[in-house]
Amino acid sequence: MYDLSKIFYPKNVAVIGISFTNDRHPANVIYNKNHLRYPVNVYPVNPKGGILQREPVYPSVRDIPVNIDLAIICVKAEFVPQIIKDCIDSNVGGAIVISGGFSEVGEDSLQKNIAAMAKEANFPFIGPNCLGLYNPANIDSLFLPAERIVHPPKGGVTLVSQSGGILIDQMVNFKDQGIGMSIGVSIGNKALIKETALLDFFENDPNTKVIAFYLEGFDKGEGRNFVEVAERCTKPITIIKSGKTAEGSKAVSSHTASIAGDYNIFSQVLRQKGIIEAIDNNEFISFCESLYFYQKSIGPNIGIITGSGGHGAIAVDKLKEGGLEIPNILDSDKTELKKLLSPSIQNIASLSNPIDLTGSASDIDFLVTVEYLSKIQYLDALILLLLPYLPGISLDLSARISKIAKDYSKPLIAYIPNVDKFEMLVEGFEINNIPVASTVENAVSMAKALYRRR
Repeated sequence: MYDLSKIFYPKNVAVIGISFTNDRHPANVIYNKNHLRYPVNVYPVNPKGGILQREPVYPSVRDIPVNIDLAIICVKAEFVPQIIKDCIDSNVGGAIVISGGFSEVGEDSLQKNIAAMAKEANFPFIGPNCLGLYNPANIDSLFLPAERIVHPPKGGVTLVSQSGGILIDQMVNFKDQGIGMSIGVSIGNKALIKETALLDFFENDPNTKVIAFYLEGFDKGEGRNFVEVAERCTKPITIIKSGKTAEGSKAVSSHTASIAGDYNIFSQVLRQKGIIEAIDNNEFISFCESLYFYQKSIGPNIGIITGSGGHGAIAVDKLKEGGLEIPNILDSDKTELKKLLSPSIQNIASLSNPIDLTGSASDIDFLVTVEYLSKIQYLDALILLLLPYLPGISLDLSARISKIAKDYSKPLIAYIPNVDKFEMLVEGFEINNIPVASTVENAVSMAKALYRRR
């Protein structure tokens, strides 16, 4: 097993391939982003040596006077084997090979060469043909300029992506949804370090609470190994996969030289093993968020609270489609709940499931309903469809509901329309570790993830 700790948590980093004439060269972008901006010591490397920004440039990683944890390699493909050898000879901890020009363009022998060399020396590297990694607390080796990347907050979701572009898109989605990222890594052609090795590492990484994968394909036997390792993993895993169709498989092959395999069989095995697969990107983001906020699984019985009958009906349909249940509220519970509601809605609220408090509901009606349903044993989780434009509710309602939810062990998922003026409501939930969806469908997806979790 490879030690990947120095790749993901380095202290001393060599950036190999620095240009003296092109400040937008990937190596320069990576060096400039990390030098004096992250808690790592960064050492530029170019065969000519010299000075860059009043810092010495070293001709080789061999010449750097400290032990290097991570080498980031941004040179032409034909030069990579020698640099890998230099890293091995210098006891570098590991590498990220940004360079393209390997199996994705038919240069299989070159890729096999560096993989064999590294494997023999027990030298781990990620790539080639990858974007790099982002660890908000430590390093940003993505070779895109900082001003062109949206950085999500620090958190507990680690995202492993074969595609660098998908990684960047998901970082935007994480930021929009307030999902904290622990590590984001693009693995490209995964010539040596594959998903299984990363699963083993992140299962033992204390900063990772959820492991998410964007998968394109596996070489022969890799898919089975991935499922076996994932089944043993004690942390929640969610994946989204491309290459589901014949045309998609062809696109995957030309992108990272992966073999997509039989998607239908793979998907069925994932479901049997309790590994949570998202059918689309909206589900994927929702799964990441709910699995991060709630570190346990739930039963299938969901209680719905809404101020709009239409929203409740949509939630019912989607829950049933997802294999979840909407149990009727017992008559005795209806009677007790009715007593707690404002007199103005006692005779117009529908207290079945969904519970429709109507557009005349006020803060107190939502508060007492959430609290009462949190005590009911035959409900496993609650979905709150909160419509901020109801005249009787205030912008601090979410914070007040959060205080109630903290007193009970029942998971609560909120829906709030994605509108800037309602941001205060969203923040009131999220700072209290309650996930918020911007659509009813996404709220249901969050419940599905908790139900499908092992």
